[in-house]
Amino acid sequence: MNFVFFSPHFPSSSGEFAVRLHEEGATVLGIGDAAYDGLSPRLRAALTEYYRVGDMENEDETLRAAGYFTHKYGKIDRFESMNEHWLESDARMRTNFNVEGTKADFVDNLKHKSKMKAFFRQSGVDTVRFLKNPDRESAAAFIEQNGFPVVVKPDLGSGASHTYKLSDQDELDYFLHTRPRDTEFIMEEFIDGIILTYDGLIDRDGIVRFHASHRFEQSIMKVVSDDDHLRYFCLKDVDPEVERAGRSILAAFGIRERFFHIELFRSNKDGRLIALEVNMRPPGAWMTDAINYSYDVDVYSLWAKMVVHGGSGEPPRGRYYTGYASRKDRKTYVRGHEEIMRQLGGEIVRYDAIDEIFSRASGNRAYQFRAESLERVREIADYIQAER
Repeated sequence: MNFVFFSPHFPSSSGEFAVRLHEEGATVLGIGDAAYDGLSPRLRAALTEYYRVGDMENEDETLRAAGYFTHKYGKIDRFESMNEHWLESDARMRTNFNVEGTKADFVDNLKHKSKMKAFFRQSGVDTVRFLKNPDRESAAAFIEQNGFPVVVKPDLGSGASHTYKLSDQDELDYFLHTRPRDTEFIMEEFIDGIILTYDGLIDRDGIVRFHASHRFEQSIMKVVSDDDHLRYFCLKDVDPEVERAGRSILAAFGIRERFFHIELFRSNKDGRLIALEVNMRPPGAWMTDAINYSYDVDVYSLWAKMVVHGGSGEPPRGRYYTGYASRKDRKTYVRGHEEIMRQLGGEIVRYDAIDEIFSRASGNRAYQFRAESLERVREIADYIQAER
């Protein structure tokens, strides 16, 4: 298999996927904007060849790189990044070189939140009521029907950037007056609830070969807007209702041979599961490693085996709950790092700094830890994040 890995160096977890592809016998060909000598030694060893481009947004440069690989190594079998930002670039290259996978004519359905809603409805899973391109008149009608608060967010993009909760008419007026004019927004009803994810691997035959679920008890939108620290928990088991909803959504989108990350609300008001977003990529914020710690697996290797050899076997069962608790440099905490490691060292599985580009949502540095109960990982998160 000739696998062209677009941006194998960023985010850093991408390198693990490239390494496992190489271990499974694929010819891994990298395209990126980083200097070759700046790549990690493990990643350099996994790459058969690396083509450096000056600007990864420049499609002509990427076309030349892929053409060079085709001339030297033969037909490209897969063209992939593990980053939401490059979904459209990946799809255009697959279209241009007739590579298996999502093509340019479908990728908008995976990028635009407004287009996702039709697939959610097709899946039979409830979704959030929304309004595309709100103006003063249409927003007033939407709010009359659904009430305040409402959420506004860019139709295109991932994460919580430029996402706002509007609680009254003054906040709505301010948004309408100051909104970026070059960005299309959607307005959604506000759901008071927690986020549950359905994450995993689906093979080329549409069979889910691995799955897991994370629980977010904070609003990511509020974490970003307040510059707060983040916590979440990888669950030992997948809720059967979450699994049914997730599988129905995967079937509606017709996704194959992908890592998937589906976000659902669990409403505090009535307990309903409500589809929020779908991302056909690995989850961020160390969640791939959280899966590894909870299930005692190597999900990077499971993905590589699935891509190179096809899927096999039943999804393994979880053994632990794994927590993530970040800290912000601007905050003052009760306990220092040394005390945390002294008291919790046996349960901490990772401590590291966060790349600056992700720090607004994911914190400046973070701890990952696991235990046999959800209550215990909550206690550990409280201990780490207690403020003065």
